[in-house]
Amino acid sequence: MSHTVGQVSGFAGITVRTLHHYDEIGLLVPSERTHAGHRRYSDADLDRLQQILFYRELGFPLDEVAALLDDPETDPRAHLRRQHELLTARIEKLQKMAAAVEHAMEARKMGINLTPEERFEVFGDKDPEQYAEEAEQRWGGTDAYAESQRRAASYTKDDWKRMQAEVADWGARYDALMTAGEPATGEAAMDMAEEHRLHICRWFYECPYDMHRSLGEMYVADERFKAFYDSMRPGLAEHLREAITANATRARP
Repeated sequence: MSHTVGQVSGFAGITVRTLHHYDEIGLLVPSERTHAGHRRYSDADLDRLQQILFYRELGFPLDEVAALLDDPETDPRAHLRRQHELLTARIEKLQKMAAAVEHAMEARKMGINLTPEERFEVFGDKDPEQYAEEAEQRWGGTDAYAESQRRAASYTKDDWKRMQAEVADWGARYDALMTAGEPATGEAAMDMAEEHRLHICRWFYECPYDMHRSLGEMYVADERFKAFYDSMRPGLAEHLREAITANATRARP
């Protein structure tokens, strides 16, 4: 039984022009031609076309496809094994890509889930998501960002108030620590830095010491973060940065 070029085009989901091109370059030459010169494809031709389309889907150039299919030392079982390996690798890659996209979708749809009235009650006239777009651009692809967004979406008004109370209490105690002249590398300051790190872990995302060290640098380098911490006490941002560094060293000498 043989098939016309139009039928094969329909079977395979490719254009007649593509089949003509494969014939012209010798990649898929139909086994038969009618008296009028029309192409007729056998079942064996269809098997070869299936192989061609498989390798093309995986991105192989046509010349490499031809070399693979015309290798006299390769039997059909070897092709199947190779295809299985390639498909398995492709599936794993696509699964990772899908997981990354789902991760990004979840992070994008998450955020502070409060009514306008609750937002005002908790944050006053300050917009808690003022820099949300910038944060997504800088960290949107990270697990920490996605986890932070996921957690934030679950917090109630009372959760946010409790978190703010913790920050205010911590700030007051850090102010007192500096007033007492405690050095940034001393045990008291390092303990406060560790409390700061654990606050992040508890409310936002897991914050290993190396990440915390990087945050400490940002608290000084970024004027917005520096202004936030220095509003608790002038110079607190730099003092905290040194305490974070010392605490990280203490934890991982």
